Amino acid sequence: MNWQEKYKDRIVSTDEVVVRSLQPGARVVFGHAAAAPQHFAEAMFRNRESLRDITVFHMLYFGKAWHLMPEMEGHVRGFLNFLEGNSRSAYRDRRVDFVPCHFHEVPELFSQGFYPVDVAVVQVSEPDAEGRCSFGVSADYTKPAAMAAKVVVAEINPQMPYIGGDNLISLEEIDYMIPIDQPVVEVINPPVGEIEMQIGKHCAELIQDGATLQLGIGGIPDAVLSSLDGKKDIGIHTEMFTDGVMHAIRSGLINGKAKTLHPGKVVTSIIMGSEELYRFVDHNDMIECYPVNYVNNPYVIAKNDRLVSINSCIEMDLTGQAASESIGYEQFSGTGGQVDFLRGARYSKGGISIMAFPSTAKAGEQSRIVPILKEGATVTSGRMEIDYVATEYGAVRLRGRSLRERAELLISIAHPKFRPWLEEEYRKRFCKSVNK
Repeated sequence: MNWQEKYKDRIVSTDEVVVRSLQPGARVVFGHAAAAPQHFAEAMFRNRESLRDITVFHMLYFGKAWHLMPEMEGHVRGFLNFLEGNSRSAYRDRRVDFVPCHFHEVPELFSQGFYPVDVAVVQVSEPDAEGRCSFGVSADYTKPAAMAAKVVVAEINPQMPYIGGDNLISLEEIDYMIPIDQPVVEVINPPVGEIEMQIGKHCAELIQDGATLQLGIGGIPDAVLSSLDGKKDIGIHTEMFTDGVMHAIRSGLINGKAKTLHPGKVVTSIIMGSEELYRFVDHNDMIECYPVNYVNNPYVIAKNDRLVSINSCIEMDLTGQAASESIGYEQFSGTGGQVDFLRGARYSKGGISIMAFPSTAKAGEQSRIVPILKEGATVTSGRMEIDYVATEYGAVRLRGRSLRERAELLISIAHPKFRPWLEEEYRKRFCKSVNK
């Protein structure tokens, strides 16, 4: 007897489960990123007249966000910890509330009752021989939400990779099952640019043999990995796993032999990238996926000796304050795991953190190193958290430096055309000229 026969009483249509499970006032959590449910939100849109006072929590949502469409106003409201293309307009139109939270603490919103979960809607793999499905490419807050929920709804997808670690759920724990069969959403990075390569090289010079890396998504992390030729026994303990890490494993650069926590394993919480990446991680014993309250916990991170954390920001002031989630008053993204890893790297034996970003924005017309942050900007990472900073013009270390020294160092890696302006602002603040 296959699982569909055994659990036929729990297999329902998407429209049916929306009407059954979403009672007035229900608090819902959607799975994350490439593992977000792909059919449930559309069914909510179709059945919106039957919905009242529903709240939906998620971070990244890949696919069309039917639940955030203008027509859902009065029926469904977002309660989000991260904004992206699907949700920024809804936030501007006040159809979404934003909740600040470090990523590793998001599961506590559910377990400690800050956001009681009535319904968790997730996407999982087909079950193994023991009747366990994998949360696939997204353990992060998805598994903790399912464990905290009164009702679990799962889209069961044979194309979702089966990934181990602490990333499984028994069919017995799923209340409603929706069989689907479709590709996992791909996230394709554009080619790495020249500026990103220069930044990557500066970062790579700070990475020693046997280091364990935390990397994000985008050109700079890929540039760092491609600049590590000749390095040995690199490990990975990271919030996010992308195609660049896959290529580095295949090349032999990443083997995890020197890791002091989970040696020989790649530890992550989210996987996003190409179909090739999803095939690579499927049933791959080297890859382990854990919830974010483990992977991003600073004290867990610190158990990795020589941890190197590489993050980015929108702008940085001359004291080292980093605005990574808002442009002035406008919320743009979220805190994510940046501070989690800055602190974990600080506690790690031999660990360092690097804030890496291009020196300019808006096609070179705006400096990202500024005298003061834009009015209303959120300081994601305080100046006391910052260690190294890298742009295409070099890398400098701010830790242990005075405010005056920090400003001088940051001006030295700003774009040359903005240095006179920054030097003038420096003189106004410190009543002296920049030491060169």
